[in-house]
Amino acid sequence: MQLKLQVGQCSDRGLKDSNQDFHGVCVPVEPALTIKGIAVAIADGISSSDVSDIASQTAVRSFLEDYYCTAESWSVKSAVQRVLFATNSWLLAQNQRNQEFRLNKDKGYVCTFSSLVFKSNTAHLFHIGDARIYRVLPTTVEPLTQDHRVSLSDGQSYLGRALGVTHKLEIDYQAIALDQGDLFLLATDGVYEHVSAELIAQLVQDNYDDLDCAARKIVDEALANGSADNLTVQVVRVDQLPTKQANELHHQLNNLPFPPALKPRMKFDGYTIVRDLYVSSRSHVVLARDMESDKEVVIKAPSVEGRQESAYLERFLMEEWVANRLDNPHVVKSVLAQRERNYLYIVTEFIEGQTLAQWMIDNPQPSIETVRGIIEQVAKGLQAFHRHEMLHQDLRPNNIMIDASGTVKIIDFGSTFVAGINEIESSVERQRVLGTAQFTAPECFAGEFGTRKSDLYSLACIAYQMLSGRLPYGTAAAKVSNRAAQHRLVYQSVLDDRRAIPVWVDYAIKRAVHPDPDKRYNELSEFVYDLRHPNRRFQKHSRPPLIERNPVLFWQGVSFVLALVLIYLMSTR
Repeated sequence: MQLKLQVGQCSDRGLKDSNQDFHGVCVPVEPALTIKGIAVAIADGISSSDVSDIASQTAVRSFLEDYYCTAESWSVKSAVQRVLFATNSWLLAQNQRNQEFRLNKDKGYVCTFSSLVFKSNTAHLFHIGDARIYRVLPTTVEPLTQDHRVSLSDGQSYLGRALGVTHKLEIDYQAIALDQGDLFLLATDGVYEHVSAELIAQLVQDNYDDLDCAARKIVDEALANGSADNLTVQVVRVDQLPTKQANELHHQLNNLPFPPALKPRMKFDGYTIVRDLYVSSRSHVVLARDMESDKEVVIKAPSVEGRQESAYLERFLMEEWVANRLDNPHVVKSVLAQRERNYLYIVTEFIEGQTLAQWMIDNPQPSIETVRGIIEQVAKGLQAFHRHEMLHQDLRPNNIMIDASGTVKIIDFGSTFVAGINEIESSVERQRVLGTAQFTAPECFAGEFGTRKSDLYSLACIAYQMLSGRLPYGTAAAKVSNRAAQHRLVYQSVLDDRRAIPVWVDYAIKRAVHPDPDKRYNELSEFVYDLRHPNRRFQKHSRPPLIERNPVLFWQGVSFVLALVLIYLMSTR
């Protein structure tokens, strides 16, 4: 079952010479229907401007076109906001060329904007200005928006918020859970100021099977009641909501069989299996050669143990979905299918090199400059995830590859969280802890969901381990079960007496792995910068005492001194 809506619309210039309202709806085909949803929008140009009709048309058209061009991984909120910010900037640019607008703000490319995006089982509401969105009830209508209109003392008013007025754009947003049969109505002020809430509800209910007729009758009623403005109405009815498995991942699960056991020299789906790369209870990874291109690739097949777990299989399929949407030199590339696949598996580029975990064994005491270089490359890969509203959630040395040229790449996206996909109803609930415990941020063990700062924590833990061979909290972080325990974690300084590490580097790492995510860096780039450039705040601090740098050595020293004291006391008796 897919999402299905019925939309009725009507717009009339009324008594005016032109219609400065504009409206539209876009119902895409799959997969955009599932991933992006159905968009309904309405705009109202200010009546004092001769060009506001262009503003309202531009706002609606650009929204309905550009929203579906945004990244599939983005959440509805992020995608719509970015589109509206871009539209607002374009309208402002037109106004800056308009001398009349500079003298009078009521003469430019200015309009209100309201929209509903229906995705999965949720309606996402966006609102700027004084067009209204209602939920239609059996006997009345419930307003879901508040007018951004400022009243003056003499009874006059003006728009407090609109597109095309200022660079600072404030957008009202709310997410509304949907039920089958829900009714919504969008209307401009030329309508709702002249028709009562009770009559609007009655006209919609009386024309339930013909929403275009309902919209027309509401407009006619407003005209009959003396409306002198443009009039626009949109009525939306939710006819069908998608089932929990109505997404492209589950379609693949239902259509493709599991592959056979992959063994060296075996011919499989156009590939020749060369050798095993990694075999575990979670996946079977092999090196293969494409028989058409003669290129070496990596094939990852679901493990036999995980084939009955829907959560595992969904995350498995997400790996290729994620890889197909990231293009960064520090993220492993997906190999696009050149022919139809007959089995369930994913294909990526082959990186000839070693994992960071193995590299650390081979290089137990790397220079601080080498550590910086590796961390900077991993951060660039992570930033690619974050720009697409994705969280890796399992960043660790075994999921980082270093090739023969020294290029660092992030691999394994089985735990990746994608904001846009998370909005689609799924059979699998989002889990808080998916990554390896030693590198997972403590807030995830305390019952919170991961954020960008959780990925930052993992990155900083890797930097800490490369410099010291240890982890900042040992195994204590994985034992956190609540906020109180989270705050009891004590950072162990990365400094010791065997390596020359600047104090300010230690404080940069300490901030990045702080138990409280609110006290970490806000951006990856800030942490990377502070690893290379002394932060004045950190330079004020002195070298941490020995008990923080090396607790074991401290207590060994204390024990040695006590032993000497005891020997002395015994010898004087």
